[in-house]
Amino acid sequence: MFFNLISCIVERNDFASFIEAFRDKIAVLFTERNDENRMGITRGLPPYVLRQVLEDDPLKVYIPKEYGGRGGKIHEMLTLMEASSYQSLPLALMLGINGGLFLQPVANYALDEAKSNVFKRFIEQKNLGGLMITEPDFGSEALKMQTVFSKSDNRYSISGTKHWAGLTGWADFWLMTAREKSNSGELGRDIGFFIHDTNNGGIDVEEYYNNLGLYMIPYGRNRVNISVPSGYRLQPKTTGISMMLDLLHRSRLQFPGMATGFLHRLLDEAINHCKTRFVGGVSLFNYDQVKERLANLQSYFTSSSAMSSYIAENISSGEDISRFDILANSVKSVVTDYMQEAAQSFLQLVGAKGYRLDHLAGRSLVDSRPFQIFEGSNDILYQQVTESVFKLMRKSKINNLYDFFKSYVHTHKAVDYFKDLFNFEVDHKMAQRNLVQLGRTIGRLITMNLTIDLGSKGFNTDMISNSLKVLQNEIQTLITSYKLNLAPNIVDDYQIDSSWLSRTKLSADF
Repeated sequence: MFFNLISCIVERNDFASFIEAFRDKIAVLFTERNDENRMGITRGLPPYVLRQVLEDDPLKVYIPKEYGGRGGKIHEMLTLMEASSYQSLPLALMLGINGGLFLQPVANYALDEAKSNVFKRFIEQKNLGGLMITEPDFGSEALKMQTVFSKSDNRYSISGTKHWAGLTGWADFWLMTAREKSNSGELGRDIGFFIHDTNNGGIDVEEYYNNLGLYMIPYGRNRVNISVPSGYRLQPKTTGISMMLDLLHRSRLQFPGMATGFLHRLLDEAINHCKTRFVGGVSLFNYDQVKERLANLQSYFTSSSAMSSYIAENISSGEDISRFDILANSVKSVVTDYMQEAAQSFLQLVGAKGYRLDHLAGRSLVDSRPFQIFEGSNDILYQQVTESVFKLMRKSKINNLYDFFKSYVHTHKAVDYFKDLFNFEVDHKMAQRNLVQLGRTIGRLITMNLTIDLGSKGFNTDMISNSLKVLQNEIQTLITSYKLNLAPNIVDDYQIDSSWLSRTKLSADF
């Protein structure tokens, strides 16, 4: 036991030294030598920058110890994301794509033959990997993908079209998804995952997209016609669909790592700007409306930190989390909403000069926006959160919302702030927009519960108190809107009688 304790201390000190050196390196790379805010619309990343980022093996945090990695510890992954996103959100996303969407699934589901080769290439040759799921005609409908595979002898043949895969044209390995094609030409319902080495060819980039933000990361449309050895197919514990859910939930639960560093940077920059900017002879920091925006920024950072704390202590690398849909979808949706709201507030505080691609405010706005879309559109995820809660309510025969939240592990503390607000029975057949609105509320109630937990661990009490107030305001507003349910509808023939000029006395002159 003594030697195990010494080993743990050495590991902690080793990681602390690594992450401190990594922070120092990327601070220089992304401010002094390669300030992406000053690069305008320059796309990609200078090779020397990528080389220096990878030379310290940051991706080892995702690789098991038996293959030369650091062991796949969740708190190390989250800390790496946080350190990276403080300097560069695209850099954090690049590392996250490699780790959460490629290396972790390989570690959890690949055969030893594939693991040995892949992990060795990542460590020794600084390779990169990505995931291809989305297709041009099937974005959110991943289960209807048309990319197909068939088996012959000891190989799988895979063909189709994929797009919006981060690191298009860069990745050395791809995790490719496809559905099996039968002899009759029908596609199976399940999904297969295959590791493809781009050295073997078969993926042609038909178009590189001019993405609005995240210029560091290439995206595009890829024509796929590949052959993969049978030993390079991932092995699901049950079904391919469950494996995909485990993969996506695991990735979504790591979003707070990226969000916390990003929000911390915006908070630091916003406070510094407001303290040094004077309007009417008074520091911006002293204006009440400015204080509200800054308080919200602090709350977003605190809530994201609470998510990271919970995930680090309660989610393990090898655990199957395919059924963690409520928590994963809530965390991803709420924290990415906060990223975009923080960027909007930062831009508002900075003013006109922030509306430039060569300013952190402008770049943050466009870089954080797609986080609300990829890996599941937030509108869809919020709807799924509500539907999953309703499923649990039916199973436990509870119809009162307060009673359910009081019994649910991720809301039982926060709901005490809202006993009267949630003391009503729900209609399980509500309109989609109400499902989404209630999902937003549930997501923030879960966030509040995690924030209360973080406060009990000794996190800054003023920050916790502030965050709880912001969350209470959000939840009150959301549930009031949900209950009001005015439900405006679209007017199909809106062109009829919709000219303001024709309604004036001047219309006769035209």
